[in-house]
Amino acid sequence: MSREEILASLMAQAREEGAELVTLRAIVEEASALATDRALERLGLGDSSAQGDVVELRELLQAWRDAKTSAWKALVEWAIRGVLALLLVGIAVRHGVWKFW
Repeated sequence: MSREEILASLMAQAREEGAELVTLRAIVEEASALATDRALERLGLGDSSAQGDVVELRELLQAWRDAKTSAWKALVEWAIRGVLALLLVGIAVRHGVWKFW
């Protein structure tokens, strides 16, 4: 029995017997499951390989984040080294180190 058929059956039951809390909860649950299936289908994630695709995309995204963090860290380290090198050159010039050569 498909989700649409289950939902239609529950709706008919609610109409015939009156809407008890258990029936209403079952209707909401089935409607939610049906909406989820439809949304996944529209996104192209309704097939059996979708879970693997999502896992692979998450791994790719994590690798991108790691690479971006590593690049920023390297850039900051090189900037600090450059500033320190300029500071050392400035100190050397101020103390006349160049006069000895």
